[in-house]
Amino acid sequence: MNEIIEQLQELSETVPVPLELPTFEQLVEVEEQILIGLPKDLKEFLLYGSDVIYGTIEPVTAADPSSHTYLPEVTCYAWSIGMPREQIAICQKGDSFYCIDEEGIVRFWKNGRFKEEGWESLWDWAEDVWLNQ
Repeated sequence: MNEIIEQLQELSETVPVPLELPTFEQLVEVEEQILIGLPKDLKEFLLYGSDVIYGTIEPVTAADPSSHTYLPEVTCYAWSIGMPREQIAICQKGDSFYCIDEEGIVRFWKNGRFKEEGWESLWDWAEDVWLNQ
């Protein structure tokens, strides 16, 4: 995990208005809004790596409710178009989503179904997808 976050932070673009990392209290608010506990990997990513801006992939964030990447908004939209309720969106690509379940397994949901491949953890997804875009 630490190696992936370090790589992402090194690659992160400098922008005029940087993203902020959430507090633990903000993560509790996110969980209360979606009524699902966040998996450990997702919590760690949000707390230590969600301020990274790299490439075209924009993972969810938890510090700014007005952001287009705010986890509860992205996840609720995904649910509204049919993504299973036990999934939490981690990244939106149009009407497709990378999502994570409570066990930490990441999958790609598109056109009402999951693609066969998946990732054992958010960190495997970050290494295979986000870092290799």
